[in-house]
Amino acid sequence: MKILHLVSQDSGGAGRAALRVHQALLDKNIESIMLVQQKTTDKPKVTRLAKTNFQKIIEKIRPLLPSLFLLPYTHNDIFSPNAPSNRHLLKTIASLRPDLIHLHWINNGFLNIADLAKLNIPMLWSLHDANPYTGGCHVIPNHCEKFKTHCQKCPLLHSNFTYDLSYFTFNKKAKIYPKLNITINALSKWITSCAKESMLLKDKSIINLPNCIDTKLYQPIKKILARELLNIELSKKIIAFGAINPMSIQRKGYHELKKALKLLKNKENIKLIIFGSAQGEDIEGIQTLYLGHLNDDISLKILYSACDVFITPSLAENLSNVIMESLACGTPVVGFDIGGNSDMIEHKTNGYLAKDYEDLASGIEWILNLEKNNYEILCENARKKVCSEFDSDKVSLRYIKAYEKILNA
Repeated sequence: MKILHLVSQDSGGAGRAALRVHQALLDKNIESIMLVQQKTTDKPKVTRLAKTNFQKIIEKIRPLLPSLFLLPYTHNDIFSPNAPSNRHLLKTIASLRPDLIHLHWINNGFLNIADLAKLNIPMLWSLHDANPYTGGCHVIPNHCEKFKTHCQKCPLLHSNFTYDLSYFTFNKKAKIYPKLNITINALSKWITSCAKESMLLKDKSIINLPNCIDTKLYQPIKKILARELLNIELSKKIIAFGAINPMSIQRKGYHELKKALKLLKNKENIKLIIFGSAQGEDIEGIQTLYLGHLNDDISLKILYSACDVFITPSLAENLSNVIMESLACGTPVVGFDIGGNSDMIEHKTNGYLAKDYEDLASGIEWILNLEKNNYEILCENARKKVCSEFDSDKVSLRYIKAYEKILNA
């Protein structure tokens, strides 16, 4: 059985999640290949699509082409129109002759939806966000339910026109999807529900398999050692927050985090660590350490292990890598009760699910003020949750079973 993973890049949330599934399959002696437009890792069997100098030039141009369709619109979050046809990608797929194609995040000019209909190969599509069942948005704006009928007058594009870009992108998908031999993998229970309600995917077979994580790699190390490595004092309570461009994208929840931190007591005993940004000021009177971008697993494991609590204030999440990583390292997580967060965070068992920024502050203080024995139980539960439900050794077997079922259908 040969599995071909298609994903725009091997970095970022979706790329790292796809890479973990790919590696887990290799560990099970499954022939797995990951084909990407942007390659940043040296992991085995991860192949960059572009080979020649000309192809590498086209690789840089392709992400720019869909954005031309966005010029008449204003938008403050990611929106992906359909990309131009990618003949080189189709030829490469044909040469690899996979038994099954596992689609992940395929935007940024990588794959044209119509090209999928040219592939007479069974497919599984993991939903890393909402884009596969919308007219282009990846995070559906609040109170918008047009994905259940037909996208138009897109609020993300600030459009008042019925026949806008979202309408035509949605229409293209509606014509292509019925032609595809495709099973949908909704990674969280929340996005499973959304997919089943969507006009585009409701008639497809929809399963729910999660992302996975190597719990042998992501495991707790002694807090005293982790803090020594980061040169952090032992006397402080450490809280952490991390996201790519956390201060420029509203849904990352940075403003909610600031409002929550403002409410905390005994700030002189707390230190805040932020990764994803290299520099900044102390936030709301709390001593703040900026670690910049952390891209390797070892640095992340040290960070999670050094913390007393990890905060995920995002206003939109599917199945967050950072929550899974933190819990695997035995560090409780406080986050909003949205999206797929409740798939991983069990309220007051391994973390805290908050209703609003005031409750977010309450959750942080609740964990920081726990007695030692109760805190250690919380940490143990965090680790147990991930080991039992998201460990790559176990989850990979579920993926293999799903592949076999699709191929034998």
